[in-house]
Amino acid sequence: MLNSPILSLSNHTPIIYHHTPPTKFQSLPSCSYGRPEFSSGSCSNAFRRKGVVVKVKGMMKLEEEVVESGKRGDFGEGFDAIVIGSGIGGLVAGTQLAVKGAKVLVLEKYVIPGGSSGFYHREGYTFDVGSSVMFGFSDKGNLNLITQALEAVGCRMQVIPDPTTVHFHLPNHLSVRVHREYDKFIEELTSYFPHEKDGILKFYGECWKIFNALNSLELKSLEEPLYLFGQFFQKPLECLTLAYYLPQNAGAIARKYIQDPQLLSFIDAECFIVSTVNALQTPMINASMVLCDRHFGGINYPLGGVGGIAKSLAKGLVDQGSQILYKANVTSIITEQGKAVGVRLSDGREFFAKTIISNATRWDTFGKLVKGESLPKEEENFQKVYVKAPSFLSIHMGVKAEVLPPDTDCHHFVLENNWTSLEEPYGSIFLSIPTILDSSLAPEGRHILHIFTTSSMDDWQGLSRIDYEAKKQVVADEIISRLEKKLFPGLRSSIDFIEVELKPLTSLILLYICNSIHC
Repeated sequence: MLNSPILSLSNHTPIIYHHTPPTKFQSLPSCSYGRPEFSSGSCSNAFRRKGVVVKVKGMMKLEEEVVESGKRGDFGEGFDAIVIGSGIGGLVAGTQLAVKGAKVLVLEKYVIPGGSSGFYHREGYTFDVGSSVMFGFSDKGNLNLITQALEAVGCRMQVIPDPTTVHFHLPNHLSVRVHREYDKFIEELTSYFPHEKDGILKFYGECWKIFNALNSLELKSLEEPLYLFGQFFQKPLECLTLAYYLPQNAGAIARKYIQDPQLLSFIDAECFIVSTVNALQTPMINASMVLCDRHFGGINYPLGGVGGIAKSLAKGLVDQGSQILYKANVTSIITEQGKAVGVRLSDGREFFAKTIISNATRWDTFGKLVKGESLPKEEENFQKVYVKAPSFLSIHMGVKAEVLPPDTDCHHFVLENNWTSLEEPYGSIFLSIPTILDSSLAPEGRHILHIFTTSSMDDWQGLSRIDYEAKKQVVADEIISRLEKKLFPGLRSSIDFIEVELKPLTSLILLYICNSIHC
């Protein structure tokens, strides 16, 4: 899942279950909540393995039996795979293995699943930890990966279609809604740039060409040679299309057809939502997937909140006879003769399995969990072309409902005065208001505002705890003032709850796009 704070796009690589120990461990990308029961979804046990009697229990009650069954003395009766982290990537990997007959143990250091797709409750509000812009919930095509993952374990969720992916508020009074209907979006965009209508159609037309190629494939991994080799014989033209665009960026393609500087800056803003960098640094394949799927499958918000996705997958995993252990902080991966064979927790417990899968970031996996081991060659190459993305300042707010106009959209991107501020710390603001779609997430008469803006760790280095908290408040006050001036007069006086958090450096950005894509 591409899980910038702005959007979540599921693109998990299903893991193939092997009975032999792996020659290396795998690290999944860090990947796109509600009422405690998440009654909007349902799970069926129809997909359970034959001959397995499953007693459905509360996930929090599994600890005692998991502790014993994972010990090395019970390896023959132990786990086929251990997954580190219960983010969406880890849960999808675990459930894909479980439905194929593997016994899986997922280890999660917190008390609920989900990671950056998790949730928390405060004073009657249910807040999404990360993005509320969710891709992958459609009922058609091959890119509906959340739907596929849930169906694999007999689960489904009710979703609410979002009529507008995002409402851009940009310099020079450029206000563009990205409507769910593609033609409606193109009509609105060309109303601002009638002289560029042909270029607009050609640029987004190339996006659709790439998207259609992706959507025709059984999408697993664009970085696995054996998978791509098999796909090539089934869909040669589509694979050649993707190969052609793989080393290209969206900005270069846009400049083939478009000359207007402001329109090119708009495309930069479109790509910034995808990758937190401008169009010239955004892989064309990545951009095309997002810029088209928002119209093909659309943005759909899960009723009850984003956290329902992880809860449904976790329940499906348990229903398959596998297990999740919470409050299990993995501090190291145990290796023998260059192979990952187990994990060690912060409390000293050890668990062993035939396959170890890390849903931690690559930086944490290779920098913290594996100690004293040389990096695999492919990881060395990866770290040469990828760097960490900016940090993000996240503000969760509860506000009085009357401060929002009746026709307010769910998602907003704000860049007020200067296009050059797009990538600067605190330059642009992304705002989600999930209660526009699901009012149950907040007390009656209230709305949730979830605000993101990029930050730089240099601004926060060396601060004392007191200075750190004070700086968070200063930055939050400035962001609120900007939103109050641009969108919601009286916003500050309507605040019922506010919490400010600095997100760590966990996203990855591709700066040199000659070798691969990151989703």
